[in-house]
Amino acid sequence: MSMKDKIAYITGGSKGIGFGIAEAILKEGGKVAITSRSMTSAEKAAQDLKDKTGNEAVLAIEADVRDLNSQMEAVKKITDSWGRIDVVVANAGLGHFGSIEDLSLEQWNETIDTNLTGVFTTIKSTVEALKKSKGFFITISSLAGTNFFAGGAAYNASKFGLTGFTQAVMLDLRKYGIRVSTIMPGSVATYFNGHTPGSNDDWKIQIEDIGEMVVSLVKLNPRTLPSKIEVRPSMPPSA
Repeated sequence: MSMKDKIAYITGGSKGIGFGIAEAILKEGGKVAITSRSMTSAEKAAQDLKDKTGNEAVLAIEADVRDLNSQMEAVKKITDSWGRIDVVVANAGLGHFGSIEDLSLEQWNETIDTNLTGVFTTIKSTVEALKKSKGFFITISSLAGTNFFAGGAAYNASKFGLTGFTQAVMLDLRKYGIRVSTIMPGSVATYFNGHTPGSNDDWKIQIEDIGEMVVSLVKLNPRTLPSKIEVRPSMPPSA
């Protein structure tokens, strides 16, 4: 299946994994709408994507995944511009880490609202479009969605929930010809949690690797569905 002229909607697409996915789809001839809570960030990322790929089919949208109305408005902008949506990548996410003794209610709420409720609003706002296109819904979970760690109460809860949520949604929607998968990366070289990627991150999964994976998923024969994919660095540093 070709990606040419496929229309993709990527939440949190202005940097990191979302940016890498957008770049991969554009290189395959697809069209991409990316969102950020900052229009300035969305527009800068859109221009960077155009410059890197030579593909001008990028739509920058300001939207907040925590707000269903904001998501509905974003989807309307995409369908008004391009008529349909073929691929949705629920990528927007964040992390607050620390002992449960120190974790604040505000940090808990922001993590759950973004990483879990934000995916709920993403599928709720796009499901009718995906029914029409028999499209693909992909969530970006984490190995933290099956592996717990100290200081990860909020993040683990959000990603364990997201992994289960995605699998249930897969069962709900496959009768419409909609494919649903979750990708669960380990260490990725991104700006997540204040980190700045550098040469010391060469051993990590790169954002373009996740982008290639998304393209491969979409291009796979529709009769086959890798519904949950765990992704690890091949050669992590020795302890």
